[in-house]
Amino acid sequence: MQRFLNQIVLISGAGSGIGKASAVQLASEGAVVILVGRRREKLEETAGEMNNQLREGWAYVYTCDVTVEEEVELLADYVESNFERLDVLINNAGTSQGGAILSLEEEDWNHVQTTNVTSVFLMSKHLGKLMIKSESENKAIVNIASLSGHKAGAKIPSYSTAKAAVIHLTKSLAGELAPHNVRVNSVSPGFVETPMTENGLKNPAFTQAIERHTLLGRVGRPEEVAKTIAFAASSDASYITGTDLLIDGGWLTV
Repeated sequence: MQRFLNQIVLISGAGSGIGKASAVQLASEGAVVILVGRRREKLEETAGEMNNQLREGWAYVYTCDVTVEEEVELLADYVESNFERLDVLINNAGTSQGGAILSLEEEDWNHVQTTNVTSVFLMSKHLGKLMIKSESENKAIVNIASLSGHKAGAKIPSYSTAKAAVIHLTKSLAGELAPHNVRVNSVSPGFVETPMTENGLKNPAFTQAIERHTLLGRVGRPEEVAKTIAFAASSDASYITGTDLLIDGGWLTV
């Protein structure tokens, strides 16, 4: 399938995990992908793999802290100057921080909220203005939320709160951008093999608990989430906006 042929796609947090898998997936379907993140070496590694697998010119690297408005404004200027438009935005940057509310430091709380929620606000604000100008028939924003946004985690209250906010921010954005033919949806992965879950998945008890409480009996793979992101971003989802797509292997059903 070439659902993204000649489309310009920007993915934050694209150096690893779900962001990297999404970049590969959309590029394989014809997209030109702008990889955004704070760690240039990881982005260049992803871009090198993509350009070797596909062909040169499919992946571009831009380093940016998506929690800082001035840097996001410069990113928007870069995209407009070099690509003239933006068709798809995937807000994937995120982080997690454990700790009970009664003992959590305000600095750690703010870091999680800023990285997971404020980044979505800033990216959607400045890149959304550019997307409005695009005459593309398919324009979409996909925000990466989480299973934790649906089910509060006792050990990760700051993360659960942030991801629930992403889901609701998505709905607000969908209403605001619908008149401009920009669809906005979120996806909520469950337990997936990523750098964020790497340490936890090294614990056999943790992995076994996931297997017991998931209908499909296993941990998810980044590529499985990437395919759902690609669907939400594509014209196949042309009548879907303001929705959260749950990718949890049946966790919430049990």
